[in-house]
Amino acid sequence: MVDQFFDFSQARTPMQIIVVVWKPVIEIAIIWFVIYKLLAFIKGTRAVQVLRGIIIITVLFFLTQQLQFDVINWIFTKLFALSVIAFLIVFQPELRSGLARIGREKVFGNILTEERAIEEIAKSVSILARKKIGAIIAIQREVSLEPYTESGVSLDSGITSELLNTVFMPNTPLHDGGVVIHGDRIVAAGCLFPLSQNPDISKMLGTRHRSALGLTEETDAVCVVVSEETGIISVANSGKLTRDLDRDRLINHLRALLYRPKKEKKPHVKLSFNHFFNRKK
Repeated sequence: MVDQFFDFSQARTPMQIIVVVWKPVIEIAIIWFVIYKLLAFIKGTRAVQVLRGIIIITVLFFLTQQLQFDVINWIFTKLFALSVIAFLIVFQPELRSGLARIGREKVFGNILTEERAIEEIAKSVSILARKKIGAIIAIQREVSLEPYTESGVSLDSGITSELLNTVFMPNTPLHDGGVVIHGDRIVAAGCLFPLSQNPDISKMLGTRHRSALGLTEETDAVCVVVSEETGIISVANSGKLTRDLDRDRLINHLRALLYRPKKEKKPHVKLSFNHFFNRKK
C-alpha cells in the first residue's frame, strides 16, 4: 500500500527517499494554504454568496451526469464555458482589489505595522480628547468589516494622526461616522455601526459608545472611542467597555488586544463568519 502511494522506483539514496516521502506532504500543505487564504480573502464579501451558488450548480451538474440527463448536462457544459468570462467581468473590481492587496501583503513585519498603527491612533485620540472632539475608530481583526465600510466613504490611505484628526473635525461631512482601520490602512470613514441592544448599558453613554459596543458584539473588532462631552478615551472589545484611558494605557491596552494569539480569536471568528454568511441578501 505504501509503495503504491509513494513511488520508490526512482529513489536510490536515503536523500532521494526522503524527497519522495515528503513531496506529497509539501504539495498537500501548499494546496491547503492556498485554499485557506482564498477562503479568508472572500470571507465577509459578496463572493461568499457566489461561492455558495457555484457549489450548488456543481452538485446539480454532478447529479445530471449520474442520472444521464443528456440535455441538461449539455446545457450545463455550455454554461460552464461562458461562466469563466462572466466571472471575470462581474468580479473585475474584486479581482483588482485582491491583486492589489496581495501586492501590499507583508510576509514579515506585521508586528511593526500594527505598532505604527497603534502609535498613530493613540496620538490622534489624545489630541481629540484634549480638545473634546468626539471620535470612533474601529480596528478590524479576523472578521471583515466590509458590510460596514460600504456605508461610509472609501479612503484606502495610510494611517496618520493628522488624517484621523481631520476626519473627526466638527462640521466636516465625515465627523459623525466611524473610521475603519485594517492593518496599516484607513479603509473608510463616515461608516455607520450597529447600536448595542444590551439593556444593561449605562444611560450616560451616548451613540458613539453604543455603536462601538454594538460592533464589537457582532464582530471581533476593537473600537477606540473619544467622548465629545467629557473627552474620556475608551476601548470597546467583545461588547465590553474599558474607560478613562490615557495615552500610555491606551497603547498598552491595544497591544494586549491586537497581539493576542490567533487561537484565542477562533470562537469569535466562527460566530461572526456565520453571522455574515447567513445574513439576508
